[in-house]
Amino acid sequence: MRAALALLLAACGPSTPGAPAPAPVAATKPALASPAAATPERLAADSPRTTVTGNPFVAPAGWTLSVRGPATVLTAPEGGSHVALVDVAASDADSAVAAALTAYDPALRLPLRACVAAADQDGWTERHVFTYQTPPNARRDLTAEARRGGQGWTVIVQDLAWEVLERRLAQRGLLTGRLLPRGHERESFAGEPARALDPAALAELDGFLQRAQAVTGVPGVAYGLIERGEVVFAGGVGVRELGKPAPVDADTRFMIASNTKQLTTLMLAKLVDAGKIGWDTAATARLPSFALGDPDTTRKVQIQHLICACTGMPRRDLEWQFESSVTTPEQVLATLATTQPTSGFGELYQYSNPMAAAAGFLGGHVLFPELELGPAYDRAMQTLVFDPLGMHATTFDPVQAQRGPLAREHARDFDGHQQPSLVQLNHTVLPLRPTGGAWSTVHDLLKLVQMELAEGTLPGGERYIGKRALLARRAPQVRIDADETYGMGLVAADDHGVPLVHHGGMLFGFHSDVLWLPEHQVGAVILTNGEPGWLVVTAFRRKLLELLFAGKPAAETRLATETRQYLDELAADRKSVTLPADPAAAARLAPGYHNAALGPIAVTTGERTVFDFGEFAGEVGSREHPDGTLSYVLALPGLVGFEFVAGPERALILRDAQHEYTFTPSER
Repeated sequence: MRAALALLLAACGPSTPGAPAPAPVAATKPALASPAAATPERLAADSPRTTVTGNPFVAPAGWTLSVRGPATVLTAPEGGSHVALVDVAASDADSAVAAALTAYDPALRLPLRACVAAADQDGWTERHVFTYQTPPNARRDLTAEARRGGQGWTVIVQDLAWEVLERRLAQRGLLTGRLLPRGHERESFAGEPARALDPAALAELDGFLQRAQAVTGVPGVAYGLIERGEVVFAGGVGVRELGKPAPVDADTRFMIASNTKQLTTLMLAKLVDAGKIGWDTAATARLPSFALGDPDTTRKVQIQHLICACTGMPRRDLEWQFESSVTTPEQVLATLATTQPTSGFGELYQYSNPMAAAAGFLGGHVLFPELELGPAYDRAMQTLVFDPLGMHATTFDPVQAQRGPLAREHARDFDGHQQPSLVQLNHTVLPLRPTGGAWSTVHDLLKLVQMELAEGTLPGGERYIGKRALLARRAPQVRIDADETYGMGLVAADDHGVPLVHHGGMLFGFHSDVLWLPEHQVGAVILTNGEPGWLVVTAFRRKLLELLFAGKPAAETRLATETRQYLDELAADRKSVTLPADPAAAARLAPGYHNAALGPIAVTTGERTVFDFGEFAGEVGSREHPDGTLSYVLALPGLVGFEFVAGPERALILRDAQHEYTFTPSER
């Protein structure tokens, strides 16, 4: 497929606003000696290797490694998808990428979509990320990241089919995360004692978050810190909603999204501790309605497999996002019964929200078998988690969440402006609420962190849960990337030599993290209500480590650079979309569409073209791709960028990485 694609080697352009873009840079021959191509090597295990000029990396198991001139090429087990590490001597990033792409495949040609600067990291400087316009029906992406190391450049070319890109996410993270400049030693805090979170440190952290909130435009950030069992800070910066004065504080409710998973596995751990289930109990023994795509696979699934992201089940989120009002927990299980793993048990990290939801519904059914799955789960969580921990502000009930201080979700529109997004977008997760449907506060989540740091003991000394059942959730089940493994609703990380346990949460306009450092008895919670809140969350963790271990001051500069990168990418995408939609493109649409899994779309045209999905509605723009393909791009804040490709006979096609949904025309 690669030979059929085209690549226009356009320059990245200057970083100075308003400066003229330079002329396209022609590909130059690499100035490196080109060794003879080595015999391709299929790797039986994750293996340390070096690039042609000696930059170390880890080649992932199952991939095939070959060397072609300056390019070290790794081919995915599926074939036809490649990551190439190309060492070149060049004057700048544009020349480096041009040379690297020529070395990788001189016949490959595609228009440049965007080039953005990335933050310096792990000894690499002057990082630039180039993304290219691939035809949507090709179902693949092409990117090139140029990194300067010493006097030369290394370019990471990723030319991957979408299903490989998602399925092999962890292996790609291992490969790129351990690619270092030759001779560079990563910063490490291993063995260092943690400094106290004294008033000066707390003031510095608060100032950092105020600046982070201003740089990113995120309306509000609530956060809290624990040190040696005591809450040393709980508060916030910013506001609950743009244009309104009410401040964010430690009692403000946010939707915590996938941080709900660690609460769900805590409920399951309580059942394990009570002897009602075992982590290795067959899922069907406690929830007979559970099934996957075939009986043999179903029989293998134990309770621990439901929540470990290690069973090879792919994401399948569009169905609940588009049809939540008619989806029940029972229907979530029915959808799982039509799904097959796309990798072997324990082989690859693949994150499945319906599987995690099934874990919670199983626990609720064990405790309250007389109730329907949703109410049984809610009651089990209240009985085993919320009440014993004193988490009285935490709820799955959207009506209850409205009582008291509540943060409003915000998202960027197509022009990059932050604005309140549709509340109902986040309500779509409620049928799968064990995976991400809880609202909570900093104060409530700090109680969870206190118990986790005390390994199952409550502040008054009472034993809440046995240590063995609790800590089993942290045990590695599958590798996420070079530094992290997934357990059961928890991530165990080696963050620059510091053992850390955490889980993040991302929904429409809400981004959060709950984390603790067991060896240092420090924990934290951070909740945000806008985009790019995920960057604030990541920078907060880095800043905390800098304060605790006198780390290099990287958090603030990195956050500013990554925010600019995010906004530049959004702006580049906006340039390719005509909004309002081109009248000729709008005229090709039928008045309605339908897909059996995702439901109907009602189309309105005129001054604006609007797709109404029943759950929500939003304007779409039109995009004409270089190969002539036409698509319609959703411009709804929170869902900006969802792309419906025009198919034959006026059909529309919506894709995620491993699934495709065809909407057929219909009369409304």
